[in-house]
Amino acid sequence: MSIKDITIIITSFRSEKAIRECLKFIDSECKVINVENSDNAVHKKNIEKEFKNVECILSGENIGYARGNNIGLKNTKTKYALILNPDAKLFPKTLENFFLAAEKKPDFAIMGPSMVRNSSGDNNPDSSSDSIKSVDSIKGYAMFLNLSQFKEIGFFDENFFLYLEEIDLCRRVIRKGKKIYIDSNIKIFHEGAKSVDSSISFEVELTRNWHWMWSKFYFQKKYHGYFFSLIQAIPKLFSNVFKIILHSLMFNKKKSLVYFYRLRGIISAVLGQSSWYRPRIKT
Repeated sequence: MSIKDITIIITSFRSEKAIRECLKFIDSECKVINVENSDNAVHKKNIEKEFKNVECILSGENIGYARGNNIGLKNTKTKYALILNPDAKLFPKTLENFFLAAEKKPDFAIMGPSMVRNSSGDNNPDSSSDSIKSVDSIKGYAMFLNLSQFKEIGFFDENFFLYLEEIDLCRRVIRKGKKIYIDSNIKIFHEGAKSVDSSISFEVELTRNWHWMWSKFYFQKKYHGYFFSLIQAIPKLFSNVFKIILHSLMFNKKKSLVYFYRLRGIISAVLGQSSWYRPRIKT
């Protein structure tokens, strides 16, 4: 097993600064597919010019994290793929440790790393024999996929625009009797919430809140049915209305807007609408 057996997939939206930092920590011999959720030809030109191992695919519009990752996966020719957030950084031995874990657990469908919050974190392997644990799900910032295991499962559910798409994938993997592991020897630095330009951060925050509520309802409906999901959603509806009124009376417009967008996300999901909301950003 070598670096030629893996493709790294990074789905982005106006994240050029974060992606540049991410790519600096990836071996230049490793194939990378950057799916940029826009029609930004300048981004594609700049990234491919600076990083010769990167193929940048423009989706044409903001199609979401699940669909973006699926485009990358469908264009992957290697045995393995690493789904990676733009604000994540690999350590020198990260890929090597993924390969070692894959050799120890050849039955894996998904392998996850141990997240560190310090970019200079320790990446020395644990000598203990039980560094690899079987789990039911992992976080979506870094997912090492054994692509041969996904022929009957498929990849991400494209109804999700943002949030819970990785939990949904993990659940489908487990239901098919396949294996998910986390290896504490594999370290990846994940800064978190740093994937987009700061100039659009509040609009992105509103978008995240809308989709968080929509995705929670859709996920519950998918696995527990509409009636159960509706019962779970009713207290959230009233809670968000109360918080909108409270923060409006306190003249906190930003907080009021956040809960207003949460309310809109729940209502859209309850009404059976798709995850239609997109950030309102001037290009």
